[in-house]
Amino acid sequence: MKSLIVIGARGYGREVYHLATQCKEYKTEWDIRGFLDDHSEALTGYTGYPPIIGPVETYEIQPGDLFVCALGDVIYKHKYVTSIKDRGGYFTSLVHPASIISPNTEYGEGIIICQFVNISCDCRFGNFVTFQPFTEIGHDVTIGDYGQLNVNSFVGGFVKIGNFVTIHTGAKVLPRLNIRDHSVIGAGSVVTKNFPEGCTVFGNPAKVIFTE
Repeated sequence: MKSLIVIGARGYGREVYHLATQCKEYKTEWDIRGFLDDHSEALTGYTGYPPIIGPVETYEIQPGDLFVCALGDVIYKHKYVTSIKDRGGYFTSLVHPASIISPNTEYGEGIIICQFVNISCDCRFGNFVTFQPFTEIGHDVTIGDYGQLNVNSFVGGFVKIGNFVTIHTGAKVLPRLNIRDHSVIGAGSVVTKNFPEGCTVFGNPAKVIFTE
């Protein structure tokens, strides 16, 4: 049986651990060996978790290891995923059985789909995209690599989302819009028009509050 290792042992890492224990592959294809985190005391005061094995940078990948990246910051996610992949590590995807994924949906490596996510038909997602609980994705949506869609976010049909995009809690993107690379959509925002690459937007309707 293979060993699943969770990158990140902070709050989101603990959430992903519990997600993994509810996936159909748990104890049938892999068991959970532990966490990688540079903060060795991250689990102090918590019980019921496997150990922190060590930092990502110094971990020696073993035969049978599988990884999942439990980091919500898209830049740090890319950094640590790249560190493991450059040493030959392989990432798996976690899909909660209480999510709904409609026909003809395709996704890449390292996807995390939490409980009660609803993905409509004919969507295309890249690698290392995270869908937190109660996210709603309309039909024909495309998302690039390293996306982060947080709790209760909504994306309408035919929306195109680039790489390294973060959509925060409760935000809504109206149909047929183009969310460009490195964009950040603030919590509760309603996006009604297209913005340039690298913008942080906030409000209803969303307006630019920061540009890279």
